[in-house]
Amino acid sequence: MSEIRLLLSYVGPYRRDAALGALFVALETSLELLIPMLMASIIDEGIASGDVAVIMRQGAIMLALALLSLVLGLGYARFASRLATGLGARLRQAEYEKIQAFAFGNLDRYQTSSLVTRMTTDITVIQNAISSGFRPMVRGPVLLIMGLAYASIMSAELAVVFFCTMPLLGVLLGLITWRAAPLYRDLQVSMDHLNNVVQEDVTAVRAVKAYVRGPHECDVFAGVNGELARTSTKTFSTAVLNLPAFQLVMYTTTVLVLAVGGHMVATGALGVGTLTGFMSYVLQIMNSLMMISNVFLLLTRALTSIRRVRDVLGEVPELASPADGEALTDVPDGSVEFRDVSFKYSAAAEEDVLEHVSLRVPSGATVGVLGSTGSGKSSLVQLIARLYDATDGAVLVGGHDVRAYDLASLRDAVGVVLQKNVLFTGTVAENLRWGDADATDEELLEACRLACADEFLDRIGGLAGDLGQGGAGVSGGQKQRLCIARTLLKRPRVLIFDDSTSAVDMATEAKIRANLASIPGVTTIIIAQRITSVMDADEIFVLDDGRVHAHGTHAELLANDSIYQEIYASQMEHAEDGAHAGAAASADERAASSVDVEEGGERRG
Repeated sequence: MSEIRLLLSYVGPYRRDAALGALFVALETSLELLIPMLMASIIDEGIASGDVAVIMRQGAIMLALALLSLVLGLGYARFASRLATGLGARLRQAEYEKIQAFAFGNLDRYQTSSLVTRMTTDITVIQNAISSGFRPMVRGPVLLIMGLAYASIMSAELAVVFFCTMPLLGVLLGLITWRAAPLYRDLQVSMDHLNNVVQEDVTAVRAVKAYVRGPHECDVFAGVNGELARTSTKTFSTAVLNLPAFQLVMYTTTVLVLAVGGHMVATGALGVGTLTGFMSYVLQIMNSLMMISNVFLLLTRALTSIRRVRDVLGEVPELASPADGEALTDVPDGSVEFRDVSFKYSAAAEEDVLEHVSLRVPSGATVGVLGSTGSGKSSLVQLIARLYDATDGAVLVGGHDVRAYDLASLRDAVGVVLQKNVLFTGTVAENLRWGDADATDEELLEACRLACADEFLDRIGGLAGDLGQGGAGVSGGQKQRLCIARTLLKRPRVLIFDDSTSAVDMATEAKIRANLASIPGVTTIIIAQRITSVMDADEIFVLDDGRVHAHGTHAELLANDSIYQEIYASQMEHAEDGAHAGAAASADERAASSVDVEEGGERRG
């Protein structure tokens, strides 16, 4: 019943369409059920006695009823169509808005492909169930109840046959539905798997081609496609059993009615017209039972999809702003403080990603965060913008706990250039205006200059240049610089770079740092793998296994911290090796040039 309540709660402005559609179907069905009685009257009273007036009168009434039923049917079709499409649109919108409200922790529990399937395939199944099932859902019970009533009026003795055979059909349909319900759930899971493979392959098509893994990916797709085909075959082969079950009961009922009715006609207990009209009701009642069985199957599949949609709509976002009137909407300054913070992504995780982290960054300072892969650097900065909540301890921005702020206000004040850069399909200007929707072209160009994106802007068509799907039209370094420019347009109080210059050469990176240093009053936190990226910072924090191992300036850490010394020595050694290799190559080039010159001189001599 909770699934039905969910649908009813989203019917909203289409309640009138639902009510009128049901009314039109009920009236149409009621009118059609009068026709067999009129037919019996024509046979027994008109044809048997040769009364043409009775035949014409009853025939005219039948024609009028048929035309009125047609009009009602057309009206129902319009109302049902509006109801199905309107409900589907409202569910899809509600699900999308719910996903937008999810925290990262909520999204971690769902595959992207599963969310896409729930918003597309599952809602389409619900729409189809309403558009295809609304009419038989109303018409079937009306036909059954009124048909049995009219049939009983015509002949109570023959009506007993129905009451003997219908329980058998109900048991058979119940068993089929009970067996098909879990299969429909497996079918939607198989659809999730298929969508997941398609999404990954399309997104990573360049990597697939670069590694020549096309045949392998075709085999992977063949596996999930075969799984979907097998699940579909098993599901629908079970579902179609309702047709032979229905036919078995229908033919059995027809034979029994004809046998009993024929005997009653032979003994004079029943008229031929009455038997003919009764047989019409037999077909009507059997048709109603067939409709009801199909509705059961439609609802069985639809209920599976409704539950999947309900799971998303019922998901409670892990992060939320404080109640109205209690949330802070202004971030006073860019100071950042961690007070004995511990964090893990899942409550079921055995170990914390961050353990007892305490640090303080003054407003306007520039700090660097270094550490090996998996040391917790990205997790640390995600807590500042409250993309996740600390498990223990408190994170403060501007002197207040981040949980006291309105989420939108906090994230407007904290600009994060994520490790995984994301651009959207559209122009450069459209992507940059994610930082400030009202930014002028001059402001966009200034942000590009600060991020050194102006160096390549003309080559990609300027601000009107199309970036392609997901920014496929620009390189990794260009994408990073555009993302930095987009974040600068927010004019944040805290600016976080999560290894967001890793694809930029060192000269350009130094230029970006110099440009950012010219922006007053902004706290800058730089997560990097290269020491050169943070060596000029006011303070550097070294993370090791989720803890703050050491902190200080570049000179202090180089003199006193073993981990920092090890990172520095390793990177400087590689830099020197690269420099030596470059010098050797240059010497070889000069030597080759001198040989060419000498040979040229000999030839000229």
